[in-house]
Amino acid sequence: MGAKTGLLVYADGEVPGLLRSVGAAGNLDRTVTMMRRLYPGWEIAQCKGSNLRDGAYPPKGTVYAASWPGVEVIGDQEVMIDAPSRLPEHLLAASAGRRLVLHATHSVVDWLAFAVWEDGRLVRSLSLSPESGIIENIGEPLPFELPYWAGDRPAGIPWPGEEEEPYALPFHPIELGEDALRVLCGFIQEGRLQPDDVDADAIELYGFRARDPYGRGPADLESKLRRAVEDMDAPRRYTLSPDGSLVERDGL
Repeated sequence: MGAKTGLLVYADGEVPGLLRSVGAAGNLDRTVTMMRRLYPGWEIAQCKGSNLRDGAYPPKGTVYAASWPGVEVIGDQEVMIDAPSRLPEHLLAASAGRRLVLHATHSVVDWLAFAVWEDGRLVRSLSLSPESGIIENIGEPLPFELPYWAGDRPAGIPWPGEEEEPYALPFHPIELGEDALRVLCGFIQEGRLQPDDVDADAIELYGFRARDPYGRGPADLESKLRRAVEDMDAPRRYTLSPDGSLVERDGL
């Protein structure tokens, strides 16, 4: 599968420590209540669940989730948005007084996005890929990022079939993404495990079929907005002539 994630985690503190202390499965009633709160008006039906490692990237239309006192986890492709700062308001509002972590990766296109909010305030957001460059870069880099920005973790990977072409970014987003996942959430999907990593295979998530009857999912909304902007004609600017008529201006 490669490294693919679409995760939201709400927590009353540092996520890794909280996840190390949870039981194998959260409370189903708590989890259903959370789902109703985070997916208002959606049609929700329980289905087969998963675990934290595999459930970090559910199939389209499926949400893997669990709620424990102090920490709540949601795996959903709909949170894989290019600009994390545009996370829908009701999802952000649910983090009042808490820490909120978003982590999204897709190894097929080497895309990474992650963000951290504290009591609704965006502390850090980064989104980038070799195709699109840096899409969003808000806040100061977190300590685990510093070696990447300093050039100590170069990608060193040419484009396929173009051995002389350097990688389009100074580091590989998926490598940074795994470090971000470990520091922010306590586990990784690829690479060598460390003794204090969260056992993501042992943490069970409930499964839900989730459908918005109006098709208003976060990812769908952003996609529609992006397509609308791309389809727009170039802006036209006018100035008022002495006789009161509008005259189109050339250039800017």
